[in-house]
Amino acid sequence: MRTTVSASASAVVLAAALLGAGPAPASPAGEPGVPRLTDDRGRVLTLRGWNVEDKTNRGDAALSAITERHFRDLRAHGFNTARLLVFWDDLEPRRGQYSETYLRKIERILDWARKHRVRVVIDAHQDVFGPAFGHRGVPAWATRTDGLPFTPRPDDWFSEYFEPAVQRAFTHLYEDEDLRRAQAAMWRVLADSLGDHPAVLGYDLINEPMGELREGEDLASAARRIEAEQLTPMYNRLAAAVRSVDRDAWLFVEPTPIVGEGVPTALGKIKDPKVVYAPHFYNTAMEAGADYDPEAGWIEAYEAAVVAYPKEYKVPVVVGEWGPLNNSLPNMGRFYRDALASLNRYSSGWAGYVWCYGGGYCALDADGRFRTNKEQTAAPYAEAVAGTVREERHGPSSYRLTYVAGRGLGATELSLPPGPRGWRVDVTGGGRARSDGGRVVVRAVPGAVVTIHVNQG
Repeated sequence: MRTTVSASASAVVLAAALLGAGPAPASPAGEPGVPRLTDDRGRVLTLRGWNVEDKTNRGDAALSAITERHFRDLRAHGFNTARLLVFWDDLEPRRGQYSETYLRKIERILDWARKHRVRVVIDAHQDVFGPAFGHRGVPAWATRTDGLPFTPRPDDWFSEYFEPAVQRAFTHLYEDEDLRRAQAAMWRVLADSLGDHPAVLGYDLINEPMGELREGEDLASAARRIEAEQLTPMYNRLAAAVRSVDRDAWLFVEPTPIVGEGVPTALGKIKDPKVVYAPHFYNTAMEAGADYDPEAGWIEAYEAAVVAYPKEYKVPVVVGEWGPLNNSLPNMGRFYRDALASLNRYSSGWAGYVWCYGGGYCALDADGRFRTNKEQTAAPYAEAVAGTVREERHGPSSYRLTYVAGRGLGATELSLPPGPRGWRVDVTGGGRARSDGGRVVVRAVPGAVVTIHVNQG
């Protein structure tokens, strides 16, 4: 990659810190009323990355599909964040017996992430509750169904969430005191074991939580009741459990997946100073194989629904999963452009689904090349801004940032993905800059108004 750095002052060598990255707002400084994610120095962070997972292997083979290559390639393409899926059923296969082997495997993965300057969100993942229903997540010993029926639907696995046994299992997880204690204890073990690792940015407390519909209740009403009456107290319990051993990490909380239908969440206040709202960004029709319809207004409805909670509770937004299964349909190029523009307007970042090598949802093919349209996710951006953002403009082959440099915040860091023509970076307003591999690091006098222009060389 060829990078040209033009600055209004002489270039200086700056120490590079391991930090977050991701898309930021395309409006001047983001969606009004939605805070930005920050680091412990007060720099504004943008997280851009992908989910990293091994859903297939378990027990002694758990996490074996994840290799150092995942993190080397993430950083090589300009990404700085991984949402790492871990499973309660592997951590605690028998009640009260936690697997030290599993924890050490997670630590090895975190070591790879640190080596390649990738920040990690630890995601307590569940799909259709867990192994009692043929999936991963909550252990079988913590699954209570009251004898209600379950019919597997392999051709439409998400519909299994609406099977009576699965819905009742969620109710027991939320309401049974011993299961509440077990879930909190699991999080204390994870946070106590992993919280000191420098690659850990935060914890996603549960993936795509669902619940039990009451007779005559429509899905949107049920989702809002579950969020208000069951998820909010659960998140407060789990936040207290994590904070008993880790005071620093960000806590990522998700609504039900019904937010994807443009339904604002009814989550209440999570009583913690470092909360991130972490919805997912999926469309039901596209997940079923339909092409993107730009005229349907789905992205606009989703964005309007998603920003309501962070505006009310003053928390940043990081979208934890997004990306269609079939990304090569005729309108998918337009989808990626529209989706990224939307994410840049209100979020502090995102994690695409999923960083793997092959077909299906994989970002890359077997040879490590981006699959059709997914290359649009790799674009220049500011991983960390050492000051107050005044304007931020994103494009596939350009980026513009204006900020007022703060005091004692350190350096601003930009990530530049590989490109056939390299990048030209122009810094004006008193900033001093130097290229550092795939990054540009800028330092400025406090109070200076710095503008950075990035364009293909």
